[in-house]
Amino acid sequence: MAHVAIIGPGAIGCVLAAWLARSGRHRVTLCARTPIEAGLRVETPDGVLVSQPEVVTHPERLSPADWAFVATKAYDAEAAAAWFPRLGPSVPVAIVQNGVEHRARFAPWLAAERCVPVMVHIPAERDAPGRVRQRGPAELVVADDAHGRALAELFAGTRVSVACTADLTSVLWRKLCLNAAGAVPALVLEPAGVLRDEAWGEVARALVRECIAVGRAEGAVLEDELVERVLDAYRSGPPDAVNSLHADRLAGRPMEVDARNGAIVRLGRKHGLPTPCNQMVVALLEHAQRARR
Repeated sequence: MAHVAIIGPGAIGCVLAAWLARSGRHRVTLCARTPIEAGLRVETPDGVLVSQPEVVTHPERLSPADWAFVATKAYDAEAAAAWFPRLGPSVPVAIVQNGVEHRARFAPWLAAERCVPVMVHIPAERDAPGRVRQRGPAELVVADDAHGRALAELFAGTRVSVACTADLTSVLWRKLCLNAAGAVPALVLEPAGVLRDEAWGEVARALVRECIAVGRAEGAVLEDELVERVLDAYRSGPPDAVNSLHADRLAGRPMEVDARNGAIVRLGRKHGLPTPCNQMVVALLEHAQRARR
C-alpha cells in the first residue's frame, strides 16, 4: 500500500484523493491549511465518493510518503514546498498545475529528477472544504518514463485516466493554448459563451496564435489548426461554464495569470517573439487584481 500525500486539497486535489482512496490500495493524506473535519465527499459522473483520509495542517505532522501530489495554485509554490522536507529524500513529487514551467517553478526546492510534471484536465468545483463536484472525466498526461508509468499505476482501476506520452512538452503547450483563450471570459467577467461572439472570438484567436509561436520556439509541436480547435472547444461547451481564472477573479482570490498568459509573454521575450495580445491581457488582469485587493 502506497502512502500518497496530496498537497492542496482544492477541487483537483480532492478529486485525486477521492479516487485514490476509492481504489483501496493506498493510504491518502491531505496536506491542508485548515482542518477538513467532515471528511471528503466528491460528486463524480460515476457517483458520489465518500472517504475519511487523514488530514494534517502542519508539515511537521506529515509522516514520510511514497508519492506526493502538488495540486495548489501555481503561485503557491513556496507554501507547497514547505511540505517537501517531510516526504523523504527521494520521493517523487507530481506537479498537477497549470502552465508549462513545472520544473522551473519548483527548482528552488525540488531536484529535477524528483519533479514529475503533469498535464491535468479535470473540470471540478469546490463548494466547501472537502466538498467537490467533478463535472467531467478526470484526465492526466505524464511523460513516458519510470516516474510517469509509476504514477499511472497509482490510479489503476480508478476512473482517472492517465496517459503516458513521449512528448509532454507539446501536450502542456496545447493545454496552455486552451488556458490562454480562457483569459477572455475572466477579463470581461462573462462565462464561456462570450467567445461565441465573433469579436471576442478573434481576440481569443490572437492569444492562441501567440501561444503557438512561443510554444514552437520552446520545442512543442503545435499545428496551425489548433487555433480553431481551441475556439471550437469553448463554443461547443456549456455557455455558462466558468473557468478557474474567471472563478478566482469573481471570488476575489489571486489569479494564475503569471503561470498562464504571463508565461507566454515571459518565454516569448526569451525568444525575441512579440506577444502584445497576451501582454495586454496580463496587464489588465493584474491591474484588476491589484484594484480588488
